[in-house]
Amino acid sequence: MTHAPTAPADEALRFPIGRFQRPDIDTPASDAERAARIERLALLPAHVAAAIDGLTAVDFAAPYRPAGWTVGQLVHHIADSHANAYVRVKLALTEDTPTIKPYDQDAWVALADSALDPHVSLMMLTAVHARLVAVVRAMTPAQFRRRLQHPENGPMTLDQLVALYAWHGDHHVAHLEAYKAGRAG
Repeated sequence: MTHAPTAPADEALRFPIGRFQRPDIDTPASDAERAARIERLALLPAHVAAAIDGLTAVDFAAPYRPAGWTVGQLVHHIADSHANAYVRVKLALTEDTPTIKPYDQDAWVALADSALDPHVSLMMLTAVHARLVAVVRAMTPAQFRRRLQHPENGPMTLDQLVALYAWHGDHHVAHLEAYKAGRAG
């Protein structure tokens, strides 16, 4: 007899590495924490590439988890989200506490470009991350304390934003790896 998944199991499927733990806005990251987060950003395109290596068009059209987007939509989402991250970092570095624009992730993955081969978004992610990592590696401790205003999440520092996107990349790579492992088994 099968049962509907319990809430903890659903939580584990949705958040395979756990939910994002937002660092305190008034506590700057240490140099080591920043370096580790930046390294995770630098490695993200390679991790996505490895996670989708060997997947087929059938895989890209399949949901990566029950009630989730397709594997292809997930790859496109990662590129969309991290392109927004890149713009948000540059806005916070060049404007005084800019208010950033949130976007409807579900509406974005429903657009025609999400039907493209996910490798297109992998190329985009690779290029965006080359630029994003170049910017954040050059930032000073004072620049990591610069703030932006998120209409849904409130004020954030660039330290927090880098932590968020390092987590976000790892979070979705874990989704892709879980899909691939389940497909192989």
